[in-house]
Amino acid sequence: MTPHFTKAELTCRCGCGMLPEPKFMEKIETLRVLYGKPISVSSAARCPTYNAKVSGTGLTGPHTTGRALDAEVSRGEAHALLRWAMRHGGFTGIGVQQKGAKRFLHFDDLPDATSQPRPTLWSY
Repeated sequence: MTPHFTKAELTCRCGCGMLPEPKFMEKIETLRVLYGKPISVSSAARCPTYNAKVSGTGLTGPHTTGRALDAEVSRGEAHALLRWAMRHGGFTGIGVQQKGAKRFLHFDDLPDATSQPRPTLWSY
């Protein structure tokens, strides 16, 4: 899909074939280039059915828009990637999960909405 991200790692894990929006992936690709290191994707596009299985956001979470991605990263690397994301701009939603075994940063570029106000930052 981009020079640093394959279709296989970005496709919905249920097998439906849903992919992230190309404009969103341009932002992620730019972030990857600025960061200068590989970014391991734990989740990108999710169809509503799969999202409801794996997320508390149900059928309408950020990943169902094709405009969200979770990057597996922790500790100092999470800090560095977050710094680049904040400098680069374009991300309106950033989630931080830095405790336990599954550590990641969530990035999305959703518009402001009553159900999902933007810009916002949250922790899991």
